[in-house]
Amino acid sequence: MSNTTPVRVGCIGMGWWSDVLADAIARSDKIEIVSCYTRTAEKRDAFAKKYGGKAVASYEEMLADPRVEGIINTTPNNVHLETTAQAAAAGKHVFLDKPIANTVTTGRAIAAVAQKHGIILQLGYQRRRENQFRWIKQQIDAGVFGKLVNAESNISRDRLGKFDAHHWRHTAEGMPGGVMLQIGIHYIDVLSYLMGPVIAVNGRASQLVLPGDNPDVASMILEHENGALSTVNASYASAGEYYLMNIYGKEATAYYDLHGGLRLQKRHSDVITPIPFEKNDAIRDELEEFAAVIRGNGKPETDGVHGYRSLAVVRAGTVSAREGRRVEVAEMLEKD
Repeated sequence: MSNTTPVRVGCIGMGWWSDVLADAIARSDKIEIVSCYTRTAEKRDAFAKKYGGKAVASYEEMLADPRVEGIINTTPNNVHLETTAQAAAAGKHVFLDKPIANTVTTGRAIAAVAQKHGIILQLGYQRRRENQFRWIKQQIDAGVFGKLVNAESNISRDRLGKFDAHHWRHTAEGMPGGVMLQIGIHYIDVLSYLMGPVIAVNGRASQLVLPGDNPDVASMILEHENGALSTVNASYASAGEYYLMNIYGKEATAYYDLHGGLRLQKRHSDVITPIPFEKNDAIRDELEEFAAVIRGNGKPETDGVHGYRSLAVVRAGTVSAREGRRVEVAEMLEKD
């Protein structure tokens, strides 16, 4: 297959996020949808009409199609292992939306089945790819920040009246840990990317505004391997959408927020310098990386091992919130 030929994929799981990914695929000439499946015929027919490709009657039919090179998997967390294992056995590569699973053990099993069958497994963590974070990472690697000491972050959205409390994404069974597992995990990933691996977590969670049985507000203190501390706050109960990521080093500080953009301040200076950056198409970028790796170019930045290690940090925070104690990530990697 030519490196210039678009990678042909089948989409499984027709929900709002499947449409977000399909929209990104439509913005790319590196990847194209040739098949789609979900259990409800009306949903798959509507998806096929909107995005093209064939609406198939079963997942098995999709996997048997020799045109399909990869699977875009947005199924519920509790069937990620089953659906990925089926794809791997059929020799299909898998782009799997985060989190990799609901437990670290299952996440390990998913990574292992991909390795066993020699297929590419990439997890969807688009936030780390945003240009403001790529710029900060470049400056950290160049030594501009010096010793990293602290960071604070917030990822908040208003979900009141905007979701089905019985949908798997918003139940304790389907998304254990609630808002932190669903969106907080993105900024945990960014903090790990910028500040280094997390070794322990203290967490708290509350249910304050939304109906259902899952936390809509959560906070974590992360202890990084290099000794730095960071905080991540996640909320579905805020009045609007907001993102914050401040990175503090001994020699410089980066300030980023959704409304104020990116700024840099250096030690012994009162000057806060705006840093212009072009907003990039991070979701398209990660899907195009998936396509490139399938064509033999490089490795996934966020593979299966990354997926279950990232999950272990969130799981440590969930256990900490429930049991009121500091929880080491290693404990989750061993026991969860």
